[in-house]
Amino acid sequence: MSAPTREMVEEALEAARPELVKHGGNVELLGVNAAGVVLVRLVGACSGCKSASGTLHNVIEKALKERLDGVTSVQAVL
Repeated sequence: MSAPTREMVEEALEAARPELVKHGGNVELLGVNAAGVVLVRLVGACSGCKSASGTLHNVIEKALKERLDGVTSVQAVL
């Protein structure tokens, strides 16, 4: 199984964005490596929010894993 491309991840992130925007935040894709780890930065109200970890895993990672084979995890970079 190969890692998804940056373009594939950007497209899949669109599924997570409405939930983030609804709360005044968003997500910026920083990259995806060969192991399928997606690196993102939470921005807006999501940056530094006490629920950011839950958002990262329950909204962003879930949306990516549902739509793309090869995503192993999503990690936030500050």
